[in-house]
Amino acid sequence: MNKYKIYKNINPNIFRGYDIRAIYGTDLNEDIAYTIGLSFGSYIQEKGYEKCLVGHDNRKSSDPLADALIEGITSTGVNVVYLGLCTTPMYYYAQKYLKIDPGVMITASHNPKEYNGFKIAFDDFGNACGQMIQDFRVYTEEGNFKEGNGTVETYDIRQNYLDAIKESIDLGDKKVKVVVDTANGTASIVAEEVYNMFPNIELVPLYTDSNPDFPNHHPDPSVEANNKDLKAKVLETKADLGIGIDGDGDRVGIIDEKGNMIFIDFYAIIIWRDIMSKVENKNALFDVKCTKSLPDEIIKLGGTPVCYRTGNSYMKAKMREGDFAFGAELSGHVFFRDHKWDNIDDGLYAGLRLVEILSKTDKTVSELLDGVVRYYASPEIIIKSTDEEKFKVIEKVKQYCKEKGYEVNDIDGVRAEFDNGWALVRASNTGPNITARFEGVTPEDKEKIQKEFMALI
Repeated sequence: MNKYKIYKNINPNIFRGYDIRAIYGTDLNEDIAYTIGLSFGSYIQEKGYEKCLVGHDNRKSSDPLADALIEGITSTGVNVVYLGLCTTPMYYYAQKYLKIDPGVMITASHNPKEYNGFKIAFDDFGNACGQMIQDFRVYTEEGNFKEGNGTVETYDIRQNYLDAIKESIDLGDKKVKVVVDTANGTASIVAEEVYNMFPNIELVPLYTDSNPDFPNHHPDPSVEANNKDLKAKVLETKADLGIGIDGDGDRVGIIDEKGNMIFIDFYAIIIWRDIMSKVENKNALFDVKCTKSLPDEIIKLGGTPVCYRTGNSYMKAKMREGDFAFGAELSGHVFFRDHKWDNIDDGLYAGLRLVEILSKTDKTVSELLDGVVRYYASPEIIIKSTDEEKFKVIEKVKQYCKEKGYEVNDIDGVRAEFDNGWALVRASNTGPNITARFEGVTPEDKEKIQKEFMALI
């Protein structure tokens, strides 16, 4: 007798912009996972697929959710290749290496420990997003699931993944001391092995034991407060840089040799200074949250800046569509399509690319940013909302900007551009929040822009 049952009234709000995500035990449990498995298996069969991948992160709820999800998928007749515990980048690599497009990665990424969820790929697009997820929600609610007897085989992608990283990285002669903080997240299972493959790296591990309670700090290196211990360890050990990794391993944060955080839009400047002369396509992709310093530098290097919407799924698809060599999101997702690396956002790999640059120069990380024109930017500001209200607020902001005659980029929320700075207001795709960021040529410009839009919100 099947120990799981079909769950009829799944909260529609757990079907988010890039994934399915909720608090385990509240809006997500084994019966919901089983039901989503039934729906997923049926859905991909209609697209002509008979096999899929499943992997999971190190959260306590991931094992039982995986069992239920796989039971649902195989009950439709779809065969599962089970990767077990792995980082999200290892799962992405397995899709390419094993040539299996559909799959589910069970993870809540950088969310708190009580969350879990599913990153879903139905086909060769990659992770589903936006309307694709809403279409799947409707399909799941209709409940017309197929029946069959699929099989489960396990595959350990670890060594294949390690070999691919080793082949892609070419370190110079200079020894580089690196502190790597995996925040006790899933990257803990492989981080030390990745960095110890390279004799010229002196590794200082920090919180690299796997612990799903995340006892030391929240696993999101894009937030400066979470990097307090990493900064201290870099200074204490006189390291060349610090690398922070998020809960499922696909995002990176960088600390320079002085203990200062290098935000990802500035990391992107370092990368473009290194690769612009080496790549044919000089179009440079970045998301709407990034500083104006980045397009300024891209133009200076002879490239063409391309500002696009925030979101791993959207960015990854745009990378392929535009044949970009490199792309970056302020949140810490970075995408390489050069150097024998194929569009996998991987925090450990992104850190290695900076180590590679350092190993071939006498400059420090901070010196690699010499001469960059800098502006005055706020951090990303999170404003609590509801999933229903946040989109209404964005529409009102957009209307306000039109009435004022402001120049607006509305590819993702509202980015209002001024001669002396910009304002970004957008609906979060990962939670019931509105996010905002502001930048000015002077501190006064930034404060004036921020005051206007925060009052409006």
